This record gives sequence, C-alpha cells and structure tokens, in this order.
Amino acid sequence: MTISELALANVRVRDVMHTGILTTDPSTPLRVVARLMAQQHVHAVAVADPDHARRPWGFVSTLDVVKAAAEESDQTAGEVAQPNVVTVSGDRLLSSAAQLMADMGANHLIVIEPSTGHPVGILSTLDVTAAYGG
Repeated sequence: MTISELALANVRVRDVMHTGILTTDPSTPLRVVARLMAQQHVHAVAVADPDHARRPWGFVSTLDVVKAAAEESDQTAGEVAQPNVVTVSGDRLLSSAAQLMADMGANHLIVIEPSTGHPVGILSTLDVTAAYGG
C-alpha cells in the first residue's frame, strides 16, 4: 500500500464534501433552477420536501436540465426531480461512501450531521474522484 492509499483510507466524507446545500421548492420553474446551477457552478440542486423544508426528497441534476432542454419543456423542479436521495454521515469513511455511491448509482449524496440528521453538505462523484486522484 502506498502513502497516498494509506492517507485516503483515513479520509472522512466531511474532509472532501462541499459545505452547504442549494435547495429549491418543487414549484420552481426548471429554467430558474438551471440559471442557479450555472451561476453557482453546481451539477445538482436538492428539491425540498414540501412537508419538511429541511429534508430534501429529490435532486435536479444537469442531466435532468439537458433532457428538459432537448424536449423544450417548461417543467418545474418537482416534476423532473429524481426522488432517490441518498444520505451519508459526514463521519463516514470516504471509501465507504464511494462504495455506497457505486452500489446505488448515485452521483450525489446529501451529507447529514450525525447528531441532528440535518443536511450540511453534498458529496459528489467529482469530490471522490479528486480525493482518489490525490
């Protein structure tokens, strides 16, 4: 095992995640979400649960926006959101979170605070890739 492999074995999700989470209401027009994504240089925006604003229930990804653009549709965030939100604790080992992403086919995980369960950030496949690449 190399030094970089040893170091990666000790990396936690909180060490590489993006702090904060961009969230939108399900009724937000997708064009507005697309503008937000472009302005903030992000690939996904969480869609808030209408009954619990602090608990996302879906994601809108750049691929969802591309599909809507190809169809020239005027949908809302809630209409295109992928409902498979997967969460992970910031304390979890990055290797374990990467395995979860691979198993679930998830490009983004919502990082939660272990003590409260509230979202505190996002872990993306690019974050894992950057850590793996050193």
